[in-house]
Amino acid sequence: MTTPTRPVRVGVQIAPQYGTYESIRERVLRLEDLGADIIFNWDHFFPLTPPQGGGPADGPHFEAWTMLAAIAEQTERVEFGPLVNCNSYRNPDLQADMARTIDHISAKGGVGRFIFGTGCGWFDRDYTEYSYEFGTFGTRLDALAVDLPRIRDRWTKLDPAPTRDIPILIGGGGEKKTLRIVAEHADIWHSFPTPEVLVHKLEVLQGHCDAVGRDIGEIEISAENRDGNLETVQQLHDLGATLITVGLTYPDSSFEPVEKMLAWRDSVNAG
Repeated sequence: MTTPTRPVRVGVQIAPQYGTYESIRERVLRLEDLGADIIFNWDHFFPLTPPQGGGPADGPHFEAWTMLAAIAEQTERVEFGPLVNCNSYRNPDLQADMARTIDHISAKGGVGRFIFGTGCGWFDRDYTEYSYEFGTFGTRLDALAVDLPRIRDRWTKLDPAPTRDIPILIGGGGEKKTLRIVAEHADIWHSFPTPEVLVHKLEVLQGHCDAVGRDIGEIEISAENRDGNLETVQQLHDLGATLITVGLTYPDSSFEPVEKMLAWRDSVNAG
């Protein structure tokens, strides 16, 4: 368990599936107006959930990084990023350069707002249809561990440099490899825990932080809330989660869960 020392933030993931790009842009702007702290998309090439009318998970879908560059230009305040980037799809040095460029687009003369959310990838259809080597979960995690230092090193060499130390978010809860990578590299750790699971995972993460000589308090704890139960959200916060994420899965998904979470955030932050 970690004692929350940061203000609560709310992130909202817009699933780039089934709608028009215009509908995505409208949701982005609405979320910024509502006061969301972070807007996320995901890095896949096909829908992940069935359409609302049922049937196979197939239909309109948009690519993540192109959309993130547009979000950088369209917004003024909100932070944003992929939840999460798939490390397998792009050379690590290219990933660094893409992130740095989007950081500058979003800065608009100030400080950038891009969050580099990343993971090892898992959706086999992406790999098969786009001709990437799928490998195994272990080999993809090993590649992520090798590539993250290259990404961070590339940021030190780019001209111009990023406008800030781009925050690294790492998603996943694997105890042997993923949480070790979190301890070594992450500014934010994201997962989908129950309160009971979060207690255990934080104990494991603490062990990895001790092993690499890092203060676990440097890592922001992010938790996805899928049922909108504020009692559960409060329990997650009490355990140390200060970034709570909710999802807009379809183009006509209600903003009510977002508004509910933002009201809870404001109440907690007001003390």
